[in-house]
Amino acid sequence: MKIVFFGTPAYVLPILNSLNKTYGHGRDGIVAVVTQPPKPVGRKHELERSEADHWAFKKQIPIHFNFDKLPSAELGVCASYGKIIPENVISKFKYGILNIHPSRLPEFRGSSPVQANILTGLETTVTTVIKMDAMMDHGDIVSVQRQIILPNDTGESLRDRSFESAAQFLVELLPPYITQKIKPKPQEHEKATYTTSIAKQHAFIPPKYLSTALQGKETNEDFSVGFIKDYSISPNPAFWERFIRAMNPWPTAWTVVNIYGEEKKIKIHKAHVENEKLILDEVQLEGKGIVSWKQFLEGHKSLKF
Repeated sequence: MKIVFFGTPAYVLPILNSLNKTYGHGRDGIVAVVTQPPKPVGRKHELERSEADHWAFKKQIPIHFNFDKLPSAELGVCASYGKIIPENVISKFKYGILNIHPSRLPEFRGSSPVQANILTGLETTVTTVIKMDAMMDHGDIVSVQRQIILPNDTGESLRDRSFESAAQFLVELLPPYITQKIKPKPQEHEKATYTTSIAKQHAFIPPKYLSTALQGKETNEDFSVGFIKDYSISPNPAFWERFIRAMNPWPTAWTVVNIYGEEKKIKIHKAHVENEKLILDEVQLEGKGIVSWKQFLEGHKSLKF
């Protein structure tokens, strides 16, 4: 069976490795990798290729940065590609394109399901495999894989574990899917919720909210989570602890503090809840290294929130 893979970042490489181990590459198996084109990064704006690009290059698999001149194939597999794939491309595949999405669809469609899973306090979620259609995360559900959310999971650890476990799950799923022993089922579209891409401003904790959480209190006003559509909450210390984990490692939760009359940005890398109070563990003042909260306070004894 010929397969075209659509994907971009490093955390989807387990999917590629699993497909390659099972089906190989060349005339059969993975016949092409479609990924995002190189992008300028850093002060020198040097072009950086995606990890999927690097992977395919090493194995001499054809690399495509758009949908033109794709080789014929029976199946497409998509994992964090980064763009909507149009219907005229999807329809070229006999078995369609299977998309791997780390949430219980139709919950948390869009770019940031992993962070939403953590932030909203879920203890379990699933990785959903859908048969893609032209709408975002809208296709029929082929199967789901249960995923436990650990108390110390960050956005990175839950994301990586979801795709690592999905890699084996996918190749076990393909034979019954291809032989139509699995019948995809429509999503309950009326229950859909949506996430957007996370920007740095979405990781901002207003100082008054942080001060309240450090005192072990709940804020008596709603806080809107910018990357989850129509979601707001009266945040308590446990919420902010989840928020800090969800934003780790990027863009990293942050706030502002006044130091000697000057407003400074401070990142919050790690925290925990103790006696119903938010306790900061690791912080980083702009331009400085990561230190413990205790070390930071010792160096800034006049600091007040």
